[in-house]
Amino acid sequence: MPGLLRGVARTAAIAGTATAVSNRVSRRQANRWASQSAPQESYEEPPPQAPPQSSGTDVNTKLAQLRELGQLRDSGVLDEAEFELQKSQILNS
Repeated sequence: MPGLLRGVARTAAIAGTATAVSNRVSRRQANRWASQSAPQESYEEPPPQAPPQSSGTDVNTKLAQLRELGQLRDSGVLDEAEFELQKSQILNS
């Protein structure tokens, strides 16, 4: 049973990472296409950008993900290398 639980947890962690990476690549590619299709010579000023909103829920979500990741590492589901990779992806998202 512990082997099955370990496999399920590892699969869930990998699937979540793959989804996050896929979404990030899609957004980056869409931004590139949008910038390439925009006219090269623009004489208008760009619209003012709103300051980024620092949402408390985003921080809370990241903390919860990091806590869960730490628990997976402590229980032996993730090794140290996998833990560091997942942690860096959470912090950089």
